[in-house]
Amino acid sequence: MTVASELSCFASADGDLAYRDTGTGEPLVLLHSGYADHRVFEDQIRVFAAEYRVIAPDVRGHGWSANATRPFRWADDLGALLRHLDLGPVVLVGLSMGAAVATDTALVHPELVRALVVSGGATSAFEYTDPAMLAHVAESARLLGAGDVEGWLDHFARGVAGPHRTVDEVAPDVVRRLREMASHTLAKHTPGETDWYVPLDDPWARVPKIDVPVLAVHGAVDAPDSIAMAERLVRTVPDGRSVTIEGAGHYPNMEQPDAFDATLVEFLRAL
Repeated sequence: MTVASELSCFASADGDLAYRDTGTGEPLVLLHSGYADHRVFEDQIRVFAAEYRVIAPDVRGHGWSANATRPFRWADDLGALLRHLDLGPVVLVGLSMGAAVATDTALVHPELVRALVVSGGATSAFEYTDPAMLAHVAESARLLGAGDVEGWLDHFARGVAGPHRTVDEVAPDVVRRLREMASHTLAKHTPGETDWYVPLDDPWARVPKIDVPVLAVHGAVDAPDSIAMAERLVRTVPDGRSVTIEGAGHYPNMEQPDAFDATLVEFLRAL
């Protein structure tokens, strides 16, 4: 069975958006990181579909979802999908960019959200202050602008390792899977194309209004800025807390899936 054959499609106002929909029970929505797709949560889809209805979308412009041809917001795409599926309120679990999708959705469509779990990010107003992270982001943009796909993929892999490790210290299968996903997403785009994504205006000022439980799951060796954004979120909302997973960087769900899953189960059962 191919990946595409496992996916459903939602006909949005600007092309088809792909998503995995499996299992039965309370809805659990898994939102992947940038340049990747729903397969970031392959381990969690398999585990949680035994008890929950798991929805794992490909964000617009990623995986098997259509590229944008007009302005769009992540939160509106997800809100439209959830309403199409007649779901809500749901638990949103977001990793990195997916954390921003989840948090923005809680701000724009609060009636659709029951709880939030974020890892490696928070709102769509990304906050980078560490010189090493700023340099990494700048180099990523340079390589993409130059169309140097292989150079960018190597740079991306170094980002997976984070500032405290080398790529050789990350499980090879994790790096391979992420490179494969990123290659697939990059193949959908061309250097210099129009970026139609529209971020929310000053989302941090609205974060205190999030009145659902929020959990941040930190990878212990993730980049400091990534941890700081998620930690700021849980310290700003009325009901927030954080958990740190040892031996993991920016992708704790892939590097330490058992620990990540156990943390998520504990949070879900307390709701």
